[in-house]
Amino acid sequence: MNAPPVSRPASGRRPSLTRQLLLWSLGALAIVWGSFVFIGYQTGVHEADELTDGHLASVAALLLNLRATEAMEGPQRTERTPTPWLKSHDYQQTISVVQWDAQGRVLSITGSVPEPPFSDAEGFADLTLGPDKVAWRSFSQWDAGRTRKIMVMLELRERDELADDIAGQLIEPGLWLLPVVSLALGLALWRGLRPLYALSADVAALDPASAQRLASRHAWSEFESVVASINTLLDRQQVAMVRERRLANEVAHELRTPLSSIALQASALAGELTEEARAQALARIGQDALRAGHVLNQLLALARASRAELHEAKAPVDLSALARSVCADYAQAAWKRGDDLGLSAPTALTVPGHAVLLDIAVRNLVENALKHTPEGTQIAVQLGMADVGGAWLQVCDDGGRPQAGGAPGRAAAVPVDSLHLGHEILRRVADIHGGHFGAAPAPAPFTTCYRLDLPSPSVPAPG
Repeated sequence: MNAPPVSRPASGRRPSLTRQLLLWSLGALAIVWGSFVFIGYQTGVHEADELTDGHLASVAALLLNLRATEAMEGPQRTERTPTPWLKSHDYQQTISVVQWDAQGRVLSITGSVPEPPFSDAEGFADLTLGPDKVAWRSFSQWDAGRTRKIMVMLELRERDELADDIAGQLIEPGLWLLPVVSLALGLALWRGLRPLYALSADVAALDPASAQRLASRHAWSEFESVVASINTLLDRQQVAMVRERRLANEVAHELRTPLSSIALQASALAGELTEEARAQALARIGQDALRAGHVLNQLLALARASRAELHEAKAPVDLSALARSVCADYAQAAWKRGDDLGLSAPTALTVPGHAVLLDIAVRNLVENALKHTPEGTQIAVQLGMADVGGAWLQVCDDGGRPQAGGAPGRAAAVPVDSLHLGHEILRRVADIHGGHFGAAPAPAPFTTCYRLDLPSPSVPAPG
């Protein structure tokens, strides 16, 4: 039974769920069918044997109730008259009867059985008689006065043929039932999996860029969670696509400006310029290169964050030690600008997370404070435990304080992150850790503060 056509990857043919279900079902059915046939055959043979033995006993009881045949000189054999017209059904059998008197003399023999030996025993017995060693089934019984004994006999070959016939009749329905049930099972599986094929076709027809979602017509209870998960995934994908598309457009614009400027300054350098103009062109090229490099570094950080989200497992990270390391790395840069870079953190603050991503986040916060504030800014990196569990990290500065002349400061250094890629990276890191990033109220004497909350439960610091 072939399923409706669905698109398959070119890498190769994948296993069919329908085929697997059908094979397993047919395998189970074959085992049940084989057991039925075996048990049915054995039951048929047993019942046929019981029927034959009962028939022999019934004939013996009937003959014992008839008047005894007078004794004669020697045994009297009664030949059976051929009556082929009596063979009207398959269960008719050829029975032979032997009668003895009390002294063991044969009174009569009916049928084709050779004369059996006389014994006082009663009941059923299997005998082998004649020069051909023919096997017979017999039942012997005395009359009430033990004056006459009757033995009713039947060839075992006939009994076995009857048993095979009865057993065959019992199992015959199973011989044609198996293909019928297999066909019905295949049709049932195909019909039962049609909703799955319909769902697969609907999923294949979806456009991730549109607002289209799976309809509620897939109302099967087993599909509810699947449909909901697919729709949720589509929502997330659409949000990500919109964000990435916007980011790509902004990045293209941001890179176009410094690259165009570099090309223009390079063309100018090819001409005749004064030493001062040449120095200005080279300085402008350097600034544009730093600007483009900054954008590329931020994009690489975003790519690293996405990679860590998909492939890297969380591990205990000492946020305090990480912050101390970052502050040490940027201490010289802050000193050259005349900035005051300080750290306020507990001895150890361990959280589960991605060490590389958290390092990128802290560095971006410190870099933004250094790049977007005037010289002589006081910058503080602060860490602590949240009241509801988890941890928080924030970087505050007083770069928005009034400068000479009463105008607020924030004269940015070069390069300027006009795209706010640093904030985008921080939001991505926060999302990966189940946290939040955004502006926070700045404690005195600071004017600006950005905070990263990590709500994951803290774990003991490694010993």
